[in-house]
Amino acid sequence: MKARSTPWMGAAVSSGMSLGMSLAAALALALGAPGAFAAPHSGTGTAAAPAATGALPPAHHAGSISYLSGGIGSDQSAAFKAAMTRYPLSLEFARQSANGNEYLANVPVKIADAHGQALLSTRTNGPFMLVTLPNGHYVVTASHDGKTVHRTVDIGKTSHAHEAFVWPM
Repeated sequence: MKARSTPWMGAAVSSGMSLGMSLAAALALALGAPGAFAAPHSGTGTAAAPAATGALPPAHHAGSISYLSGGIGSDQSAAFKAAMTRYPLSLEFARQSANGNEYLANVPVKIADAHGQALLSTRTNGPFMLVTLPNGHYVVTASHDGKTVHRTVDIGKTSHAHEAFVWPM
């Protein structure tokens, strides 16, 4: 079983929810309000907590990894999409259905280093996960409906990786 990987710009999947954002969030994004959604990736390879915001949930930490997960509701979904490029790794989870793609939550996710050592094991709180982690090579594993997919990602000082895990019907 293979899930598709799509570039982050084309990774929009319909969920039956409106993808509009609140006027305040739209203005903050349009005017470039500092810290409106998340702290930018510094490129140093160290974990950075996102700036305080009403739309994104608080960050969690596991060793040198900082991550946040969510995207339920149109405001939070828009905030996650706007913040994706500010994190070294963004993950998106969906399944194919007869009506198009549907977002998934409660997806088990594991991140291991290039040597196979587990660095993170968690479940998503929505269809998006934003991760700050040191530069290096990693294997991201996600499971849905008994099907597990492994992806290799490379994180560098100036690179951003986006993986969209989309499981077939």
